Amino acid sequence: MNRPVVIALVLVLAGCGSEEYQDLKDELRNLTKDLRGNIKPLPVVKPYEPVPYSAADQPDPFNSSKIEVAVKTGGGGKLKPDQGRPKEPLESFPLESLRMVGTLEQQKQTFALIRADASLYRVKVGAYMGQNFGVITEINDNEIKLRELVQDAGGDWTERVSSLQLQQSEAKR
Repeated sequence: MNRPVVIALVLVLAGCGSEEYQDLKDELRNLTKDLRGNIKPLPVVKPYEPVPYSAADQPDPFNSSKIEVAVKTGGGGKLKPDQGRPKEPLESFPLESLRMVGTLEQQKQTFALIRADASLYRVKVGAYMGQNFGVITEINDNEIKLRELVQDAGGDWTERVSSLQLQQSEAKR
């Protein structure tokens, strides 16, 4: 009894789906009849050739003992900043952030006016400014000349000459 029911169900289901989308299948077959796949061939892989390491007998440039020796031998120059002296207010600012806005002469001594943030400072020759131990060596109407001490890669201190130019006021531009 079960067998005839199963056969009847299979025949009913087979008859339902045979011609339903035949027009779409024909159209798709017609549109794709001339298409052929164009796949490029895979590239040829070259076999791996190992390169022999020939620097085993040479010193290792990344050895930490070599770096420590360089640090210990550095700093042998005669120039050194005075780390014990009290810092002046303008030494807390980078030199690039300081602006010379004018000069002032009192009792035959020339002073420069420096703007740092919103404050105005009066400096003279021998004063320190900038973060590289810069000491003012000369003040004229248009610029301040400084001598800075900077540390090189070897740890030695070297002199660098810098200057701070007079900045034109916004009203004069």
